[in-house]
Amino acid sequence: MRAIITGVSGQDGAYLSEELLNKNIEVIGLVRNELSSLNGLSYLGIAKDVEIVQLNLENATDINRLIKARKPDLVFNLAAQSSVAESFKNPGSTILFNVHSTLNLLEAIRKLSPQTHFYQATSSEMYGSIGHLPICEETLLNPQSPYAISKSACHHLVRNYRESYDLHASSGILFNHESVLRQEKFFVMKIIKAALDIHYGKQDILEVGNIDIKRDFGYAPSYVKAMTKMITMDKPDDYIICSGKSISLRSIIEHLFTFLNIDLDRVHINESYFRPSEIDDIYGNNAKAKRKLGWDYQMDFKCVLEEILIEYQNNFYHG
Repeated sequence: MRAIITGVSGQDGAYLSEELLNKNIEVIGLVRNELSSLNGLSYLGIAKDVEIVQLNLENATDINRLIKARKPDLVFNLAAQSSVAESFKNPGSTILFNVHSTLNLLEAIRKLSPQTHFYQATSSEMYGSIGHLPICEETLLNPQSPYAISKSACHHLVRNYRESYDLHASSGILFNHESVLRQEKFFVMKIIKAALDIHYGKQDILEVGNIDIKRDFGYAPSYVKAMTKMITMDKPDDYIICSGKSISLRSIIEHLFTFLNIDLDRVHINESYFRPSEIDDIYGNNAKAKRKLGWDYQMDFKCVLEEILIEYQNNFYHG
């Protein structure tokens, strides 16, 4: 079997490549440019096992050429401008890239390789602020950011192509999932690095925005296993992948600081970091994924935090 992974340079792309290679599936990884970091693949020891192709996902001609030539069995679309904060700064480019790239891939598969199974990475951010929790697959979408709006459009595109053209197209609605390969611009890794910097005397305080919001966090390598289950099912469908509980950002900081014996008065709230709109609490229901995919998740996120911190300190951090 042959798989194409867009966004292979990201956290999920690296772990997914490892998962597929372990199943003896050929992996072609797409990157936007030659400067794309492949550190995740190198860290996992699989950089030489993944064929890297430079391709602009907004160029339909190039995508068509690739799909026609390779006729992949599986396509995982993980590429996106995925920072909520960045989407408020650059809403146009966020929406254009995320939606246009997804549409180009679906069109290429529809026209040139309709037997290909397609996986779209969507997001829990699509649901926004709702009146009841937990979120399930039938919960109405109420996006609260340009990023969430773009992912909502992609989610509807996948469903439309599945129903209109009988494509095997599924969306994985993943809630926050972390690992040592997560970029430092995202909250958990940003806090881990800052906590270590304070611990080793490289900085004095941690400035943060609204840390009383709650999110559903999990461990990325476990979530990637759900992606592979989803795309190989007999029938395509959409699945929520989550831990099923939420934890406040404040609790994450307090746990890491306590773990490193750092005084909590080193945390300073800066209201200029607050977002224009925010979701107070969000967590999902993973019952469908458990029932239909046979996927299960039982990890405690505070244990995950400790595991990531230790792995990061031992392999990436320069104190």
